[in-house]
Amino acid sequence: MIKIGIVGYGNLGRGVCLAAEKAKDIECVGVFTRRTPETVNPVTRYKVYSVNDLSKFKGKIDVLILCGGSATDLPATTGNYIKDFNTVDSFDTHAKIPEYFAKLDKIAKENGTLGAISIGWDPGVFSMARLLFGSVLPDGKDYTFWGKGVSQGHSDAIRRIEGVKNAIQYTVPKETALEKVRAGLNPELTVREKHERVCYVVAEDGADKAKIEKEIKEMPNYFADYDTTVNFISEEELKENHSKLAHGGVVIRSGKTTEENSELLQLSLKLDSNPEFTGSVLVAFARAIYRLSVNGETGVKTAFDIPLKYLYPGNPDEAFKSLL
Repeated sequence: MIKIGIVGYGNLGRGVCLAAEKAKDIECVGVFTRRTPETVNPVTRYKVYSVNDLSKFKGKIDVLILCGGSATDLPATTGNYIKDFNTVDSFDTHAKIPEYFAKLDKIAKENGTLGAISIGWDPGVFSMARLLFGSVLPDGKDYTFWGKGVSQGHSDAIRRIEGVKNAIQYTVPKETALEKVRAGLNPELTVREKHERVCYVVAEDGADKAKIEKEIKEMPNYFADYDTTVNFISEEELKENHSKLAHGGVVIRSGKTTEENSELLQLSLKLDSNPEFTGSVLVAFARAIYRLSVNGETGVKTAFDIPLKYLYPGNPDEAFKSLL
């Protein structure tokens, strides 16, 4: 059995718990939280510990799955965890992945550990599709559309702003752009032309709403390059109308094999639960990281670096027999 630990119990931590329950080769040692452990009640029966007790589990956990946010949490904490544990995380600030990788790869190699970063559906599954599609159809263009759905990373980034009590952010594709791509027109599109971002924010009593809205709209890597709408609502309205965590999206490669023949490659996802699906991807990659670590690998991997057969829940040789 592969022994995992889950760090953090928000929506993503809950999704990882549910995914681990379905994996017959995975045993969860426990959930580790910054909150008082007694206040956390996992959807599964996993034990809950303080994150301060993690050092006691060195050598007892094969892979730590890190469920913190990408805006501030993972950049500040992953380097500490990967010193003692193999890790998997869902860091999704695309522009900062190279520097995040370089920092953690150095730490992991110095300490003989192994990590997988930016694992989820984008970056992650969609990244793999973009690489595959671009390799087989080099004369073409990539287009990625997200939504309509709740972005966990963007919602978390808003919740980190001073004066924000709670928030949900929807990523909404612009239909006119999507129609042009599917028609094979290969348009040149800016990020602003492809998506808009719609935010629903619960402000703390007395908070400066104008300041919050300005900080959201000017946030680099998250909102600054998009048409962004900020709606201030009550906690009750947020719970009643914005508690679902559905998401999805599509990766499209549009190109030509000859001047006469056009090809369109697509991978689409329709998710009832963004965090539950992301949790399922993280658990699959935790399995792969364990298998690679047993083979003596160290450093940091991305979705590009891991053989697909190592994700397979059965014997990797079975994938060859039944899926190839």
